Amino acid sequence: MPANNKTDFQQLGREVIATELAEITALQRRIDESFSQACELLLNCKGRIVVTGMGKSGHIGGKIAATLASTGSPAFFVHPGEASHGDLGMITKNDVVIALSNSGNTAEIATIIPILKRFGVPLISMTGDESSTLATAADINLDVSVSKEACPHDLAPTSSTTVALVMGDALAVALLQARGFTAEDFALSHPGGSLGKRLLLHVSDIMHTDERLPKVLQTATVSQALLEMSKKGLGMTAIVDQQDKVLGVYTDGDLRRSLDKNIDVHNALISDVMTKNCRTTSADELAASIVKIMDDHGINGFLVTDENNKLIGAFNMHDILRAGIM
Repeated sequence: MPANNKTDFQQLGREVIATELAEITALQRRIDESFSQACELLLNCKGRIVVTGMGKSGHIGGKIAATLASTGSPAFFVHPGEASHGDLGMITKNDVVIALSNSGNTAEIATIIPILKRFGVPLISMTGDESSTLATAADINLDVSVSKEACPHDLAPTSSTTVALVMGDALAVALLQARGFTAEDFALSHPGGSLGKRLLLHVSDIMHTDERLPKVLQTATVSQALLEMSKKGLGMTAIVDQQDKVLGVYTDGDLRRSLDKNIDVHNALISDVMTKNCRTTSADELAASIVKIMDDHGINGFLVTDENNKLIGAFNMHDILRAGIM
C-alpha cells in the first residue's frame, strides 16, 4: 500500500514517545517495598539470576539478563518453551527466577511454575496484572502495568515492553550500586568495548620496545637521527646517554623547525636541536589518560621511561588509534 504523503510522521513519532514517557513516569510511583524486597532477594542470590519470558517479553527478558550479567549480577535467559523440554535443568535451588509476562497468564510460564515451587526456587514476576496466575504464584510481583500501548489499536506491545525494560534497568542499576560495582569492574566484563579499552589498556600494552624503539646517542648527527626516525616509523626519536637515560626528543616538528633555520643536518649534532626536558610517561599509566595530554599540548608521540628516567618504550597517536582507545 503506498504511503500517504500527507501523513505527519514526525507528529506520530512524538505521540508514541509521549505515550511511553507517560507510562514510564507512572512506573516511578510503583517503585515500592516490593521493589526493595526484589533487590534484596537478588542481591543475596547464591546462584544465578534466571530470566524468562515469551515473545516480546522474552526479548526484553534477554536484554535484562544481559544488563544484569554485565553489571555484576550473574544472570542468563531461559526460553520458557524450552524450559519444559529439558532446560529447567539449568536452574538450581540457589538461583532466583525473574519471569516476565504482561498478561501474567502465559501458558509456557504457567507450566513451569509448579516445578519452580517444588524445587523451592524464589520467583519474581513482572506482570501487568496483579491478579494473574504468575503474579499470585510469585514470591514478589513487580507491577509493570500500563494504561495504554503506544500502538493506535492498543494491541502491539510497545509501552508495556518499554516499562518492563525500564523496571529491569532499575533492578540492575540498584544492584550495581549495592554491590559497589565500579567502572573498572564494568571494563573487565567488556574488554572488547571502547570503555573496557580505556580503563584496561596501559601504556605498556601499546608501546614499542627493544628493536622497534627509536633512539640515538647525544653524539649522533641530525641526519643519523632522521635515519632512525625513518626506520622506526614513529615520527620521532629519543636522544639518550650511554645508560639509555632520556636527554631529549626529536620529532617531525623539530625537523621542520631545523630546516627553517637552515641547519646542516649532516654535520649538526642532534643534542643541539633536540627538545630538552620533554614529557615522558610511565609504562603503568592508563593509555587513555595520555590522550588528553596529547590533545592539550599537540603532542603526537610519547617516550616511556622507568623510575630512573631510563628509556623503555615509545608510542604515537597511531598506536592509540590502533588500540581502539579513541
